[in-house]
Amino acid sequence: MGGGPAGLYFAISAKRRDAGHEITVVDRDPPGATYGWGVVYWDNLLDMLFRNDPDSAREIRAASNLWQEQDISLGGERVAHFAGYGFSVQRAALLDILTRRAQELGVRVEYGREVSDLTDLADLGCLGGLGTHADADLVVAADGANSQVRSMFGDRFGTRVDTGGNRYIWLGTPRRFESFTFAFEPTPAGWVWFHAYPSGTDVSTCIVECAPRTWDALGLGAAGEGEGLRLLGEIFAGPLAGEGLIDQPRRPARWQRFGQVSNRGWYWDNMVLLGDAAHTTHFTLGSGTTLAMMDGVMLAQMLYEHGEVPVALAEFDRAGRAALAPIQARARTSMAWFERLDAQFDRARPVADGEPDPVSFAYAMANRQGDQPPWRYQTHRAMQVGAVRRLRREVDSSVRWYLARRRGEPARPGSARGGSAASPDHRDLVAVR
Repeated sequence: MGGGPAGLYFAISAKRRDAGHEITVVDRDPPGATYGWGVVYWDNLLDMLFRNDPDSAREIRAASNLWQEQDISLGGERVAHFAGYGFSVQRAALLDILTRRAQELGVRVEYGREVSDLTDLADLGCLGGLGTHADADLVVAADGANSQVRSMFGDRFGTRVDTGGNRYIWLGTPRRFESFTFAFEPTPAGWVWFHAYPSGTDVSTCIVECAPRTWDALGLGAAGEGEGLRLLGEIFAGPLAGEGLIDQPRRPARWQRFGQVSNRGWYWDNMVLLGDAAHTTHFTLGSGTTLAMMDGVMLAQMLYEHGEVPVALAEFDRAGRAALAPIQARARTSMAWFERLDAQFDRARPVADGEPDPVSFAYAMANRQGDQPPWRYQTHRAMQVGAVRRLRREVDSSVRWYLARRRGEPARPGSARGGSAASPDHRDLVAVR
């Protein structure tokens, strides 16, 4: 249930391990009606993709963008820099690749089928009833953070949703960022910020966030769609180079508060939760898609190793929740840091004009988990020197080339040292994201 990265990649992974499985992916949307902008990931996901299914991995890498370094700007021209790089891919392109690969392996994909109650589930053979499908041995609820399937079973999974305070909205911009960019802009009502990264050749994903009192004072809740985009475009005129923000006409974005989903258990009977239906992590960690796809691989492997569904689900539940616990703790800490942003600016070392120093503020953002060694700050200061950044890029290009070859990525003309893949230095990137 659910044709996102979790459900599709589980189907691919399970079929790769045993082609005899009969798997159907049910999605409520029509074919091609993929919503959302881009998603980010790092080389740990690429490593797993190439080990698990090289065919789809090569396509995903080819459709992805490489962004280099991270820029943190405060009120315009004052910018701090971090080394490292990562990848981003349009959600539509990712799902198209996964869908085609699943179908190629013999997975049946049904579109436009809404599953809203127990009768719909029974009709699919999910409750042992006689329907259009044979009785299912396993039901995978991979239908997102607001999982309709999960909600049908009350408290069977022990679902808990902790809602954050800040408001945020996922938008796009015609400006193509070459770096992962955080832009913080002051307004009379308080600070508003975005983080942006390339989604395609001519568009970037742009997630805007602010404190609830700022959101109220700016009238963003009452503003119409066009008025809200215009206002945000004016606030971020500098970082966006005047190119403004855009929305998707078929499904306009709305302001939200982040809900961290957790469950006491990830399975009940022959039903298992996967991806965002089982867990969410705050978007400032940039790990949602990676975790969803890794869920799919883990579940497929447990079924392959244990054979019996009950045993496999119990082991998936135990291992998966144990691995996720520290990640969700980091996500909660990251979310809380951004919810106290005014205090973070107060603590940042001021520069000559009394405004916060972007270099010390950026380091505080990188160290929001409190896990940076003392010498890291001096390294961070050195990275503000252009010559040092250029040297670091050369070194990282060599590392990229090596890791790409080790994964078995095909070389592409014009890529650094003949390599197509980029691998971020996690020592810098994990600290920030």
